Amino acid sequence: MGGSVNMEVGADGVAVITIQNPPVNSLAIDVLLGLKEKYVEAAKRDDVKAIVVTGANGKFSGGFDITAFPKIQQGGSNGYLSKVSTDLMIETIEEASKPSVAAVAGLALGGGLELSMSCHARIATPKAQLGLPELQLGIIPGFGGTQRLPRLVGLTKAIEMMLLSKPIASEEGKQLGLIDEIVSPKDLLVTARQWALDIASGKKPRLSSLHRTDKLESLGEAREIIKFARAQVKRTAPNLTHPLLCLDAVEEGVIAGGYAGNLKEAEAFAAAVVSDNAKGLVNVFFAQRATTKVPGIAELGLKPRKIQNVAVVGGGLMGSGIVTALVLSGYSVILKEINDKFLQAGLGRVKANLQSRVKKGKMSQEKFEKTLSLVKGVLTYDVFKSVDMVIEAVIENIDLKQSIFVDLEKNCKNDCILATNTSTIDLNLVGAKTRSQDRLIGAHFFSPAHIMPLLEIVRTDKTSPQAIVDLMALGKAIKKTPVLVGNCTGFAVNRVFFPYTMAAMMLSDLGVDIYRIDNAIKSWGMPMGPFRLTDLVGFGVGAAVGAQFVKAFPDRVYVSKLLPRMLEAQRLGEQNRKGFYVYDEKRKARPAPEIKEIIKESQAESGIMPNGKPLAMTDKDIVEMIMFPVVNEACRVLAEKIVVQASDLDIASVLGMGFPPYRCGRISDISQFEIISLDFPLFCCQMFSPLQCVHVFYTS
Repeated sequence: MGGSVNMEVGADGVAVITIQNPPVNSLAIDVLLGLKEKYVEAAKRDDVKAIVVTGANGKFSGGFDITAFPKIQQGGSNGYLSKVSTDLMIETIEEASKPSVAAVAGLALGGGLELSMSCHARIATPKAQLGLPELQLGIIPGFGGTQRLPRLVGLTKAIEMMLLSKPIASEEGKQLGLIDEIVSPKDLLVTARQWALDIASGKKPRLSSLHRTDKLESLGEAREIIKFARAQVKRTAPNLTHPLLCLDAVEEGVIAGGYAGNLKEAEAFAAAVVSDNAKGLVNVFFAQRATTKVPGIAELGLKPRKIQNVAVVGGGLMGSGIVTALVLSGYSVILKEINDKFLQAGLGRVKANLQSRVKKGKMSQEKFEKTLSLVKGVLTYDVFKSVDMVIEAVIENIDLKQSIFVDLEKNCKNDCILATNTSTIDLNLVGAKTRSQDRLIGAHFFSPAHIMPLLEIVRTDKTSPQAIVDLMALGKAIKKTPVLVGNCTGFAVNRVFFPYTMAAMMLSDLGVDIYRIDNAIKSWGMPMGPFRLTDLVGFGVGAAVGAQFVKAFPDRVYVSKLLPRMLEAQRLGEQNRKGFYVYDEKRKARPAPEIKEIIKESQAESGIMPNGKPLAMTDKDIVEMIMFPVVNEACRVLAEKIVVQASDLDIASVLGMGFPPYRCGRISDISQFEIISLDFPLFCCQMFSPLQCVHVFYTS
């Protein structure tokens, strides 16, 4: 609630209906009802010849108010939104006796674009954004978009815009026929009013989008286009159902006409909005926006201090990636290394990262040179008095990190934030020899740091709220999603996913083919399976991190001999192109048959294979055996308050580990949960005795 719709009738006989619902004039239920009311009133008034609909404050409409979706999903679709498509968009606007023109400023997205397409013409300002991004939320256009957009821009372009959630600018919209005229903001209403009057008087044609066929391809060609689109969806998004529902609605309209297609769209929308895919994707949408609203911090009203100069200690893959992320956002950065050889290598990595953007057309040569000039390499701490924040990014060695923080405390100013990029080590160990506990904080980037969107911010019991606010602001400034977590071994993401690889190693020791495990997990929705991930991370890092978890959680780890034996065989993963897979010069992976003996040795040494025979499992069993322990650990992380809100864990898992967002949305809806021991039907072993499954209680 809170939005309003106003109407003013001018002396020219044009009723201007204005949507007011800041910040983007979303179409909340009360706004839709208001539109209906004002249109009905305008239709009855004798002094109204035509209608213009627009939005307040330089924006037309950002679409339907998605804050209503969780309630709709909880109660089940009652079909109300589907009725809007017929009642408001068709009967009240498109088929009304008086013509309508949409005056589009700023943006018309989702339901906003659908509203404009139900009008008889569209006038827009330059660079206005037009699109139907509903599929990002697991739903489909529900106000007639699957029918009107193909009729205005052609089937191929419409399908591209919907399936990719890809907006276009008004200039392209004009070329395609979606926009009738582009004018300056000051001329928008004047032009729209005159256009509406010209339609009313017959000087301009009255075009109803739902009835147009001039932009549609022939039936045979249309069917081929839709067939190709379906094949693409099944190949690239095999676990998603709503893109196919969208194409079903489009096809029905092409075959049977706009009205029939509109009915099909309503049916498909009702099914999509309550689907698991939509619940997960809507949850992730809200989760990403909730990460900065941290309970206990947000209420303090602290303002972030200005951070201009940042130092990074360590120029390896992670350190150089962090430097790249910082300079891309305009920060001046000092990169410190222990000798000139390492320093030049680190600066070279930063340069290569930036040159890659030039090659891809994302950066000009002039911008490249200016950005690279923001980095200064040093071998001592002499200039560290000038920096506002230091990020340590050396190898995962506790003694080394402790010595670095002792030096930082001596050489940095008293209010400089001291951050560590450790991915696993307890921050209390990292800062054990420093006195500045209030400004010690974790800044855990994910590799590659200049590309991955997550920044896991780790606080200890002594970290000051101001340091947290400052680092969160920096995270947003460098285009990361910051998630605040508590201090423990592995923090949130790595802690939750440490069973991911351990469970896979255990399944291998039980005789399950490692490539089958990877394929099952990837088919379920993860970007790569656990063995391919181990190759990517590197066996040395994997062993070091694994040792930390063995020490921290000895009661629930599985220690396989597979990783040590791979290291003995000098199979280091992508680092030397030999791991569980072998890699060509383009990093393309293929199975490595030569590791069969290593796997057999590990299996024999583990001694857990039942009766010495490989364990028979379905792909579903494989997924559950690997993901159930992950969910269990997530519940522990929540129970221990390592994250303060469940949605933070959802978004951290999606952005940090590539967890499929369409499978999120369960944990955040749970007000009570507990972990109970259940007898697992397959086996019990060292890792679980018995294997635990999550038992979730939903409460209303």
